[in-house]
Amino acid sequence: MARLIALCMSVFFLLLTFSARTGVADDSLFRGQSLSGGQTMVSGGGKFELGFFAPGNSSKYYIGIWYKVSKKTVVWVANREKPVASASSSELRLAEDGSLVLRLKDSKNQIWSSNSSSPLASNSTVAVLLDDGNLVLKDNISSDTLWQSFDHPTNTWLPGAKLGYNKSTGRDRFLTSWRNPEDPSPGMFTLEIDPDGVDQFYLLRDRRHRYWTTGVWTGEIFTAIPEMRSNYFFNFSHVSNMIVNEFSFYVRDSAAIHNFMLDFTGEMKRQKWDAEAKVMLQFCSLPRDPCDVEGRCGPFGSCNNFSSAPCHCLQGFDPRSSNEWTLGDHTGGCVRRTPLRCGDRDGFLVLPSTQPPANPVRMSTVGGREECRIACLRNCSCTAYAYHSECSIWQGDLVNLKYLGSSNGAKPGAIYLRVDASELADTTDHKKRENTAMIVVGAVSGVAAIAVVVLLLALRYRKGATVGASGGVQGPLIAFDYKLIKKATKGFTEKLGRGSFGSVFKGEMPDSGAIAVKRLESMRQGEKQFRMEVSTIGTIHHVNLVRLRGFCCEGDKRLLVYDYMPMGSLDSVLFADGREALDWKKRYRIALGIARGLAYLHEKCRECIMHCDIKPENILLDMDMCPKIADFGMAKLLGREFSRVLTTVRGTFGYLAPEWITGSAITPKADVYSFGLMLHEIVSGRRNTARCEEWNRHYFPLWAAIKLQEGDTLCLLDPKLKGKVDEEELSRVCRIACWCIQDLECSRPSMGEVVQQLEGVLDIRMPPIPVLLQKLLDDDASAGENYFSTI
Repeated sequence: MARLIALCMSVFFLLLTFSARTGVADDSLFRGQSLSGGQTMVSGGGKFELGFFAPGNSSKYYIGIWYKVSKKTVVWVANREKPVASASSSELRLAEDGSLVLRLKDSKNQIWSSNSSSPLASNSTVAVLLDDGNLVLKDNISSDTLWQSFDHPTNTWLPGAKLGYNKSTGRDRFLTSWRNPEDPSPGMFTLEIDPDGVDQFYLLRDRRHRYWTTGVWTGEIFTAIPEMRSNYFFNFSHVSNMIVNEFSFYVRDSAAIHNFMLDFTGEMKRQKWDAEAKVMLQFCSLPRDPCDVEGRCGPFGSCNNFSSAPCHCLQGFDPRSSNEWTLGDHTGGCVRRTPLRCGDRDGFLVLPSTQPPANPVRMSTVGGREECRIACLRNCSCTAYAYHSECSIWQGDLVNLKYLGSSNGAKPGAIYLRVDASELADTTDHKKRENTAMIVVGAVSGVAAIAVVVLLLALRYRKGATVGASGGVQGPLIAFDYKLIKKATKGFTEKLGRGSFGSVFKGEMPDSGAIAVKRLESMRQGEKQFRMEVSTIGTIHHVNLVRLRGFCCEGDKRLLVYDYMPMGSLDSVLFADGREALDWKKRYRIALGIARGLAYLHEKCRECIMHCDIKPENILLDMDMCPKIADFGMAKLLGREFSRVLTTVRGTFGYLAPEWITGSAITPKADVYSFGLMLHEIVSGRRNTARCEEWNRHYFPLWAAIKLQEGDTLCLLDPKLKGKVDEEELSRVCRIACWCIQDLECSRPSMGEVVQQLEGVLDIRMPPIPVLLQKLLDDDASAGENYFSTI
């Protein structure tokens, strides 16, 4: 009997050894066995795989664990700091002392070890890859755990793993980023729990510079991540006492693949594998502004948060390491092309709308911008200066420079960067040409302005126009006689459509051609909208805003008179059956024109004007298909001294930003959200709420976000165009649209930045899938319809 048992055990271990040699997938490694070359271990449920891998184009090999899906996503690395040159000449072995070791074949020198030797180690010690991604060394008889990879996380937080500290074991679990996509060695960014015992996490650079926090845990959410309330994919678990402060999370759908990954860029990203699309989808990135990452672009690098490559070197500088820069690692920053010589041969490069570095040297005794410049020039260690009510200078490298864009409210003035005078030659020549052009344009504009004023005065005199009848509305508008308008519209018989609080009719003026007249149908409801429309659009002029010619205010009669738009509204062109489809170039020009009109309203007017009802019905098209934003009855004015305003919900369901629903204060970014939704409809030629087989019955912006992650945007195009499109422009528009509908307003671009992106001036990085759309990802079609009918 004993001989039979011994024979069975010998056969058992022989089979195990054969399995290891031939690379047959198995979840366990027994003492004396090894993995080498392409041999791997696969977890029992087939979810994770362990073996040798070489990241990207690297020729270095590491032992790692990755998801066993079509696109390898590594979640743990053993020998992060000690790669091997060849997988076939190296082996991962369960040693005699119970440790898991990586070494070269036929060598006793260990490259990496779990250092888990224990008196418990015996012939029954086994390494097992579990289906949660945890590599465990345990005694197979007692089931005691000797070591586990979950206690040594790298850059990925997996469901079930704990982050935090345990004073009794002295173990502190935290995430550390990779160096770059081809180098998993420990990078400079970490995610760590607050060492002072507060229930929150910090993102840090070099383990000392904190640049973002989750906020304190409330038992339900982290206060700086309020969108956690709408998440139903996973639950967080928290244990906190005098000894332990640890967090873990659990996915409700055990078959789903979710994780949190600290990227080499310093951003914390939440990802989910989409089995249908075969892509790892990114749902959110923290901090929300990538430029908030400490030292993201390194010395003399400037960050732009809506560019596809957010970092760029300042004028006169080049990347310190072109190889790292190509890989997306910009933390090394930039170096001067021409060294400073100190003295009058140095000049200053203007950096407008730039957030300055921290901790300047304040020079309170220096008064005036010119004195500040001279003070910096005379100090050879001074690399930049700024004058904002007082003189500030910076010495040494400039870090954390951030471009604030063209419309960031109360932004600081320019920073003046010290460079060699030779680097300013092109700039100086350009400025001379610019100044000459400005003089010519100014002269022509002055003559044109005088001509316009004379013309307006002549028109007002001829028409007998009076603004007093409007009840205080001022501007170059005509106060029309009601009988004249009634005659021009043939008794309001030719109805063009409806606007907010009124119908629109076509008319014909004997001396000025076709007009469109909006007749407000309720004095009680329409008076406020009437005054708002006259006071906003009546005082502004832009090629992409409909022109208000005048108004009628007689008794209870309220009329608004506009230029007639012969091509109708955008919805009639996009969605109506039987009409010729708009080609792509026209759609792109229409999108750009609308963006320019909104940017003008938000950024160029004396007061910021929020339209509050952007939708295809409120975009009119002239004979040349030039878009005109119309219907300002719901507009809201925002003084430049304010950044947001509380107001009642206004707009159209299906185009409302989340902040309208939650009752939060409103900013111009609410218009940005509506524009993003409309942009999706311009691409698809259908209403976002339509349900089509080619969209897999998804809400279209969700489907667009998914296909955008896959790099397949052609399937999003209106089928009537039959694929006739500039694919680079299509991808650009889809990225912009997805950025515009981000849940948090701070993540959306301004309309000024949207214009630059559409013009190709700014690149656009890949947007994450908005959380509100993420909520629908696993819902059935009916649940999705019910949800979006409420927003």
